[in-house]
Amino acid sequence: MISNDNDPELNGKYLGTISSDFIKICENLKEASYQVRKRGFSEYPIFPISKNEQPIGQLFLSKKEKPIDWNYYITYLDEFVQRKLITEDALDQFKNSYKDPDEFCCLFVVDETFTNFLYIPYPND
Repeated sequence: MISNDNDPELNGKYLGTISSDFIKICENLKEASYQVRKRGFSEYPIFPISKNEQPIGQLFLSKKEKPIDWNYYITYLDEFVQRKLITEDALDQFKNSYKDPDEFCCLFVVDETFTNFLYIPYPND
């Protein structure tokens, strides 16, 4: 289900709970990604996820309101650049590695000791 170029540390510690969440809310994420692009906000929607509150993006789906293990936020590339989480010189590299948003969801996993991008393919309809 997860693409090969994801960090191996993700596999053991995070993949199970992220995958089980993703199945439940993937349609919400896919639609939100589509709306961000359709409305011209960004071609690079990003969904930061964390177990606790975090400052990147706006809360989109809360584990308090849904039966999920992570909180899902929504933002896009510009905020990552403004916060200097992606530097100007790494911008082209990020854009080149960003996967087709109609087929993949770009998550940004935020945990106490770990932060990383993760691309999960949407299930085929």
